[in-house]
Amino acid sequence: MPTYRTGFAVGAVIIAVLALSLGDAIIKATGLDLPLWQMYILRSALVLPPLFCLARRNGYRAFGSLFWVAVRSVLLVAMWLSYYSALPLMPLSLAAAAYYTSPILITVVSSVLVRRWPAPRVLFAILMGFAGVILILRPDASGFDLATLLPLLAALLYACAMVLTARKCREDDPFALALALNVAFIVAGAGLGLFSGQDGSFIFGAWQSLDLRLLGVVAALAAVILVGSVGAAIAYQNGPPATVAAFDYSYLVFSLIWGATFFGELPAALALAGIVIIVAAGFLSLPRREKLAP
Repeated sequence: MPTYRTGFAVGAVIIAVLALSLGDAIIKATGLDLPLWQMYILRSALVLPPLFCLARRNGYRAFGSLFWVAVRSVLLVAMWLSYYSALPLMPLSLAAAAYYTSPILITVVSSVLVRRWPAPRVLFAILMGFAGVILILRPDASGFDLATLLPLLAALLYACAMVLTARKCREDDPFALALALNVAFIVAGAGLGLFSGQDGSFIFGAWQSLDLRLLGVVAALAAVILVGSVGAAIAYQNGPPATVAAFDYSYLVFSLIWGATFFGELPAALALAGIVIIVAAGFLSLPRREKLAP
């Protein structure tokens, strides 16, 4: 039975989703006009030097299994590609609601692997969190089509990646894991770039010229992915996957905050109720008694 530092893990995942939600707000606020493959390359190229320095300063050590690290990186790159591919094809609210089945899928995948379901209280917390998501997003079911499978695929890929982090990469340095992930982003971006030049394509568009403003936006997104990728790795290395997954829902809470701060989008009463439910679900998922790390 692994020894968990649940409070530390919860703090890490909250910081990670805060950063990632801020990155989405930056993209929306600045109207970033880069094809996905170019953003992958530029953003991760800026992240690699500080991540390399952090990994060395943290006492770089060889991965426990380079194979599992590579699989984790491929799963996460494919996850973002699936999710972003869905956005031009369907309403954002429906895509987000479908994607945020990931905490439930994390619980299911981790439970299947250990052949043991978590406590009923934790399962109830996951379902509560998803109910809060529905109250916040209120997706329009009439907009359902096959495109909904893309964010659902993204949710499954994320769930598999985080469970793999908890089971196979738990002893690996989180900075090195983030370094491997961003190398994978660059490789994926270069591969997608081979098919670039398609006008109007979000993924395969032509290379865009850069100015100081665009470089500043990419630098901000690089800082966001640095914090988000390291924080997620730390969270799932140090906490029970089902419990950490419940706090993944706080992404939507931060999204509402950024919407009110940057765009004047004040949440309705149902959205506020959803926030309360999400917070309650997170605290309900915490274990009653925690093993203390030696």
